Amino acid sequence: MKIILSIIFMILSIQANEFVDSNTCKGCHPTIYSEFYDSSHRKASIFENKVHKGMWDLHPDKQKESYTCAKCHTPTDLELLKKLDENQKALPEQNNVQTQEAISCAYCHSIKDVESHAKLNKNVSSLKEKVFYSANEDNREEKNKEFKDEVSLFGMIKEKSGSPFHKIDYSNENFYTGKMCMGCHSHLQNDSSFDLCRVEEKGSTSEETNCISCHMPKIAGTATSIKITKEHRYHGFANGAKNQELLAEYIKIDFKENTNNFEVSIKNEASHNLFLQPLRLAQLKVNILRNNKTTALETKSFTRIIGKDGKATMPWLADSEVTNTMIKANETRVINYDFKLEKDDKIEVIFGFYSVNPKMIEKLNLQDDEESKKFNILFSKFFYAK
Repeated sequence: MKIILSIIFMILSIQANEFVDSNTCKGCHPTIYSEFYDSSHRKASIFENKVHKGMWDLHPDKQKESYTCAKCHTPTDLELLKKLDENQKALPEQNNVQTQEAISCAYCHSIKDVESHAKLNKNVSSLKEKVFYSANEDNREEKNKEFKDEVSLFGMIKEKSGSPFHKIDYSNENFYTGKMCMGCHSHLQNDSSFDLCRVEEKGSTSEETNCISCHMPKIAGTATSIKITKEHRYHGFANGAKNQELLAEYIKIDFKENTNNFEVSIKNEASHNLFLQPLRLAQLKVNILRNNKTTALETKSFTRIIGKDGKATMPWLADSEVTNTMIKANETRVINYDFKLEKDDKIEVIFGFYSVNPKMIEKLNLQDDEESKKFNILFSKFFYAK
């Protein structure tokens, strides 16, 4: 009997120290899984994210053999987190968790609540086995949704409901407001208590417009193969590095012609600054096409540079902003061009960004990474002078 109890305890211990593989979710959620697999969440580790690796290779904690980025970049790696908590040497190993499960499906859908802390918030995961949180307005009061047949229209229509693999808790308010994202995406301070990045938390409190509605918009396609739905939440996670086209709708560009000059306005309709990561560099490029000749006007840049003593530094050394020209939340930035237009001039307006400021490419050893060097276009349009 003692042997049997020991075996049961061992099995429970193993289950308590690992999350369900995301590959398991593919059986019922093939579309969502394919989106997740190509997302920045799945590719958050140093083995899948070249920019993160470039930063980690320079980080002083690497010399201390303490991968302190794990809480957000690889929270599924519970063995690594345990070593960090015990102040042991904790460096990521190139294993299945790091390469396939860095931020897994089960991890995100197990976030019960978020604790607020000065340096970095903390996710509180549910201890319920195979009970995952999700949002569904029609089942909002359901805390323990099970797999069953639902009958409607006097018993004439039957359809499956729930999941045969896990139970679903639809009652967690954090999955309707976007607060469940705030464990990792709210803010990050370095050891000097300086904000390396910070999101205005009001953007996670509304049920109408929040982190989820913008970065995980509803798109066509069924959420599951068990019960066919017309749409589902996009699990590719639109952000500054991936699927930027889904965020372009929150940027409005306008043009105004004056007698001796013209203006281009950029409106940021997001609830946070246009780009939060200090590595980003946004740019506005304007070209004038006249009589088969193209004149490129001065490129306007928008960035937030952090540093110390007025000079740019790596994040762990920064204690202040060197400059901040980033377009703020709900701001309309008007750029004046001292250029007299002529009738039938064609004005090309291009707005986009570099995910890594070109000045940092060599520092982060990203010379061979085309994605990091690419100028991502969010908006491109021609206007015509009258």
